[in-house]
Amino acid sequence: YFPGPYDIVPNGIDYERFAPPVEPLPIYTGQRPTILFVGRLEKRKGFQYLLEAFARVRMLVPNAQLLVAGAYTKEDKEPFVVQARRDGIRGVHFLGYVAEDAKAQLFQSCDICCVPSTGFESFGIVLLEAMAAGRPLVASNIPGYRGVMADGREGLLVEPEDPEALASALVALLRDPERRAHMGAQGQE
Repeated sequence: YFPGPYDIVPNGIDYERFAPPVEPLPIYTGQRPTILFVGRLEKRKGFQYLLEAFARVRMLVPNAQLLVAGAYTKEDKEPFVVQARRDGIRGVHFLGYVAEDAKAQLFQSCDICCVPSTGFESFGIVLLEAMAAGRPLVASNIPGYRGVMADGREGLLVEPEDPEALASALVALLRDPERRAHMGAQGQE
């Protein structure tokens, strides 16, 4: 609204808190490919599209699991629990609130961090935390996220509200550990 020179000062995080050698949470590590969602279960965070996408992911990667962490209530998660049961979507674990000190461990416990917001995100702190942890991203192609990551470098950007595109990106990365490792390293850089 006001003409003039502007400098954007991005948000920061405590890189050392998330970067290895942080230990993963033993309960969620192992041979299962793991996708992590961190956020509230409000509409603009796009979890409904991730849950639909995850049903497709499970058809192609049957042992995949989805960890859902964030500050949400029992009432917030109930429609998604009902949907998962109704549609036979297995492997979804609603963790609820995770303390800040355990959040770094949670990032180390996943293979991919998925951030499917529909818009109205100015930055994406979760993206930075995942990148510091060396985890590749699958995120919505929205302005706030494009300012943090590049498609094909730290992860994959997909159009918002597109469960098929989300599922395709997730499956592509779950099936390619070398690409995940490369993208994770790019994110840490």
